[in-house]
Amino acid sequence: MKLLEPVASNTFTLNNRIVMAPMSRRRATNGVPDDMVATYYSQRAGAGLIIAESTAISPNGVGYYRLPGIYNNEQIAAWKKVTDAVHEKGGTIFLQLLHSGRIGHPLNLPGGGPLLAPSAIAANGSITTVQGPMPMPVPEAMSTTAVEEMIGLHLKAAENTIAAGFDGIEVHAAHGYLIEQFMHPHTNRRTDKYGGNIENRNRFLLEIVQGTIDIAGAHRVGIRFSPFAAHNSLPLYDEEIATHLYLIPKLNQMDIRYIHLSDQSTNGSLPIPSNYIGLLRQQFKNWLILAGGFTADSAEKTLQRNEADLIAFGRPFISNPDLPERFRHQHPLAPGDKSTFYQGGAAGLIDYPCMNILQ
Repeated sequence: MKLLEPVASNTFTLNNRIVMAPMSRRRATNGVPDDMVATYYSQRAGAGLIIAESTAISPNGVGYYRLPGIYNNEQIAAWKKVTDAVHEKGGTIFLQLLHSGRIGHPLNLPGGGPLLAPSAIAANGSITTVQGPMPMPVPEAMSTTAVEEMIGLHLKAAENTIAAGFDGIEVHAAHGYLIEQFMHPHTNRRTDKYGGNIENRNRFLLEIVQGTIDIAGAHRVGIRFSPFAAHNSLPLYDEEIATHLYLIPKLNQMDIRYIHLSDQSTNGSLPIPSNYIGLLRQQFKNWLILAGGFTADSAEKTLQRNEADLIAFGRPFISNPDLPERFRHQHPLAPGDKSTFYQGGAAGLIDYPCMNILQ
């Protein structure tokens, strides 16, 4: 089974081609993951690669209630416990870095303060806060200087990520958060060097990627996209294919370790077109990770067709900490408790049992 075969790069070897997708579990107090989080990830170290949950690069990027951060020493020390626990089990773990931009609420930001975004355009809908659901307000449009400072915050978070012992960094350019807000003409109506045409709208992303490479090395850097997802009230737009065709050759030239595509069709969005994936395979030489509603069978068929190098699984990993072994032994998957996906304590986080194999 190709899904269970190792895959090597020039910096590390993964034990299999199964990726634990980044999933917010929102168990952090004051942005600090506790020992329970270390247990959670170590239980799942059988994944070839763990991409740990969206983690805020700065206090003004938290967005969601009880989201972890990587912007102070207490958080670095807490994440070091996580990486140590995963490495003790022989696992490999990256951290996904996030700034939520206009998605959030001042009540969720340490110290309060406005939401920050490329332009002053509010997202639709509400978000959970300490005072219950609240509508998302109009964000403050960043000045050119503030954008440059924001790039610096991303790079400081990248330094902190390596200091915490992570094997690499995933740049979160998906799901309608800050980086995609810069990429998208609906949320980027700027007239400076970070807005306007495709090149300018993607300058913010590429400067972050290059800076992260300078800190961590290209083969310890990945990026996540969600093309055609229209997530977090970002509409589809005419230049979406053109945007990615502009980015892919540049990311290939940068020699980053992987591109990770999040297909949101199981959540009601359009699927990622197969011709787009084919073009990406032609133009990007390193790993392609696909995520979105895969089963063991569909993942195996995708790998056998050489449409991807690794397959990411999200929710199945929540309730099946031993997911690779369940695939290996064709063991049934346990269902998850959706009420604990984004809230709670140990229940629904670290209390799912592993399967019993009769000796």
